[in-house]
Amino acid sequence: MAFKVLNVDWGSEKHRLSKIRERVFVYEWRIPKDQEFDTLDGVAFHVLLVDDNGNEVATGRITPAGEIGRIAVMPHFRNQEVYQTLFKALLSIAEQCGLTDVSVQCELEGVEYYQQQGFRPVGHVYMDAGVPRQRMLCNLTDFTLKKVELTH
Repeated sequence: MAFKVLNVDWGSEKHRLSKIRERVFVYEWRIPKDQEFDTLDGVAFHVLLVDDNGNEVATGRITPAGEIGRIAVMPHFRNQEVYQTLFKALLSIAEQCGLTDVSVQCELEGVEYYQQQGFRPVGHVYMDAGVPRQRMLCNLTDFTLKKVELTH
């Protein structure tokens, strides 16, 4: 299936981005809504993936400092192609912004996946909304999208 990548603004597409993030983070992962949405939404660059019918498939954001996050994929679209398309779009934004490094804050189960993509752990494991996480950093020249098994 082909997906269309839209670089969108939070102000004009908040309802579509929120719809996916609420479904995944608030209802599925049980992250408190007031912790899911923050002030970075207004300054971050957002990507929205839609299917051939224009239905929301996935979203993610990258902050001006290069932190990739809020990656939310609707359950029936969780596959390698969607994640790769989303990451390629976010990394393209990072390059356009002149960033040399990007970071993610992943769940502990995701550390190995991100290491296979060129990320390295930075700092200690910490708790965020009751979930243990690890900050990972990657130089854009080290990033590779390798096919690995997704655990979602």
